[in-house]
Amino acid sequence: MTAPAAAHTGAPERGTLAKAADENFPVAPFFLPRAWREDLMAVYGFARLVDDIGDGDLAPGGADARMLGVSATEAEDRTVLLDAFETDLRRVFDGEPRHPLLRRLRPTVRRRSLTPEPFLRLIAANRQDQLVSRYETYDDLLAYCELSANPVGRLVLAVTGTSTPERIRRSDAVCTALQIVEHLQDVAEDLGRDRVYLPAADMKRFHVQETDLAAPTASASVRALVAYEAQRARDLLNEGAPLVGSVHGRLRLLLAGFVAGGRAAIRAIAAAEHDVLPGPPKPGKLRLLREVGVTLRGEG
Repeated sequence: MTAPAAAHTGAPERGTLAKAADENFPVAPFFLPRAWREDLMAVYGFARLVDDIGDGDLAPGGADARMLGVSATEAEDRTVLLDAFETDLRRVFDGEPRHPLLRRLRPTVRRRSLTPEPFLRLIAANRQDQLVSRYETYDDLLAYCELSANPVGRLVLAVTGTSTPERIRRSDAVCTALQIVEHLQDVAEDLGRDRVYLPAADMKRFHVQETDLAAPTASASVRALVAYEAQRARDLLNEGAPLVGSVHGRLRLLLAGFVAGGRAAIRAIAAAEHDVLPGPPKPGKLRLLREVGVTLRGEG
């Protein structure tokens, strides 16, 4: 990599990684070993960037497209960008990637013997977002979460060398729950992108129309629907919570943070009386710390 290329690409990389501060749970907190923090941030950079491509949220100016070898005329085509991103991802495993976030990922992949599969699933989820904007059933939504959320937890276990079939099963439950919670927080924002992640069958059951989701505040029917989906997420978190007790040391605290982040967000939604339409209900730091303590004690 030449010096001009490094100067040219640094700002978009920093902007992508800076979004870690806005997540519901800590991505790579200070108490982890430095090697883990570096590798988890490398994985986060990949996941954040692929989401930004899929959502059309890349930094203005087209720098990411240029890094991926996409021409200016196609820089707004998300499918073309995702294809180019997948090509560059494959270079992580058998060549020299172009994008700085993928170059940052390469040593992590080698150190931790990571496979392409979870990364490819995250790209597939964003491809699906370009084609599918509504989900008929809860099972359909769960299948989407298998692509969009569960690979992240599996990568955390792989980076920390703690993968087992049972931990993966518990991790999948936690990650799916966190994805559902995020969808509940972002109902209005997602509708603005012409996406609805509330299952159509559930909307019909609660007599909710899409026009109801565009209102400034939620009707009683919308609140009842949000409460129903939040309980599903809570049940998944409870199913996955034993993952925390299956590990030790700093990793236990990290995983407790993931579970606690979901629980605290659900409590924030409840505190807003399940009215998520004015904006995403967010938990305060004190609530999050309390939930971490509850989770570490095996309560919930």
